[in-house]
Amino acid sequence: MDDSFFAFVAVGFVAQLIDGALGMAYGVASTTALVFLGVPPAIASANVHVAEVFTTAASGTSHAIARNIDWRLFRRLALAGSTGAVLGAFFISFIHADAARPLIAAYLFVMGLVVISKALKPPKAPTPIEKVRLLGFVGGFADASGGGGWGPVVVSNLLAKGAAPAIAVGTVNLAEFAVTISASVAFFAALGPTFGKAALGLVIGGVVAAPLAAIAAKRLPRRTLTALVGVVICGLSLFNLYTAVAG
Repeated sequence: MDDSFFAFVAVGFVAQLIDGALGMAYGVASTTALVFLGVPPAIASANVHVAEVFTTAASGTSHAIARNIDWRLFRRLALAGSTGAVLGAFFISFIHADAARPLIAAYLFVMGLVVISKALKPPKAPTPIEKVRLLGFVGGFADASGGGGWGPVVVSNLLAKGAAPAIAVGTVNLAEFAVTISASVAFFAALGPTFGKAALGLVIGGVVAAPLAAIAAKRLPRRTLTALVGVVICGLSLFNLYTAVAG
């Protein structure tokens, strides 16, 4: 194995630690890092989604066993999110890498700001949950085309609307399994068999990090960690944006 494979393992390890502790940002963190390592945006998103098939399957199953699933909400999110993910995957696949790189860097920077906002904003008063299908579609499209964002976009909006945290996280995690499968199939159709050592490295790193992430979720200060992750994502995204524009 060359050095790049071990770099992908490290990315998967750190991304899973973040996701396990915060319940979001796996895709955003890992895609940002892969683009930073020189992986083209569409290839980065494709490999991240393949890796997420395994992580979301395990997470979604765990939540189903724990009865953290609102099945009506799941059906609406899964169908709309999968539709958005397919369109998002084809969208990013047919944009030239040189054009896509600054766009994705800018998108991931915005997602970094969203993550930071979770640490800074006080909780809002609950309001009725509406336009679930539109939320799922937007989340799926953004996730596939940008390499991440399903959790920050969908979970945060459901929580802001007053959904119970365990049900929101569990349902969105299980729906993400359908979204990642749809995106992976679309990437395969558009790009061919581009899944390789990046996806394998992400999976290995994530599996190793999973038990540590469970401990971190209980012991680390959530708001401080959330803000720190957002700052790192923004910093790497700005560097990616600078190199894309300057190059």
